[in-house]
Amino acid sequence: MKKKLLAMMLTCVMAVSLAACAGGDESAAEDAGAAGETAEEDAGEDAAEAEGETEGETQEEGGVLVMATNAEFPPYEYYEGGEVVGIDAEIAAAIAEKLGMTLEIEDMAFDSIVTSVSTGKADMGVAGMTVTEDRLQNVNFSDPYATATQVVILREDSDIQDVAGLEGKTVGVQLGTTGDLFAEDIKDVTVERYNKGFEAVQALSQEKIDAVIIDQEPAKVFVEENEGLIILDEAYTVEEYAIAIAKDNTELLEQVNAALAELKESGKLDEIIGKYITAE
Repeated sequence: MKKKLLAMMLTCVMAVSLAACAGGDESAAEDAGAAGETAEEDAGEDAAEAEGETEGETQEEGGVLVMATNAEFPPYEYYEGGEVVGIDAEIAAAIAEKLGMTLEIEDMAFDSIVTSVSTGKADMGVAGMTVTEDRLQNVNFSDPYATATQVVILREDSDIQDVAGLEGKTVGVQLGTTGDLFAEDIKDVTVERYNKGFEAVQALSQEKIDAVIIDQEPAKVFVEENEGLIILDEAYTVEEYAIAIAKDNTELLEQVNAALAELKESGKLDEIIGKYITAE
């Protein structure tokens, strides 16, 4: 009897052991399966992450370069067939090409350009803009890319013979331009400010003001298009144009300067300017 009882006990113990072993194998298999799935998920995530990084790099290299301008300043920027064209537009496009980017032009009031650049709404301001101490407080400037002359537009019957003759007169300027800044230095002058250069020229033609101070090249266009106007022989000032870039974007400043240097060395810069301005 005792032998039979002992045999039954041994049989039970072996059955329990076998069940435990089977359970252990199942659990191990489940753990292995879970580990495999986790490894696959991790690998998938790593691949997606790598792909995302690659896409980010591609987007950066082939991104958009936003140019702020005021397209009322021929031949530097103006509309033709609904598109902004001109010297600055072509120079900016050439820079964008060298950076592997696409140029996007945003037309706005001239006195809004510096703010747009400094706040990051635009990457650069290219608008026949000269370097001034006031502007340097808010943005940096590239190396100069063109030399400009401020001139005085008069009516043909004007009694003004030279720059000194502007004293005590009413002078029209485009708001925020260097002409606007310089006009303030004239003794006893009354300065009338307009959002667009051609508005000042219209006021001159209508005898509402005595003269207009503006850059030489747009002045030539305005005089050609408006009968009865002339340009004073004496230049008002001589200055240089540069590209405005946000103070914290030193990388873009370096890239733009490098691109301008290449355009100058290759002769492309002179070619663009010469397309619009004929040497006299």
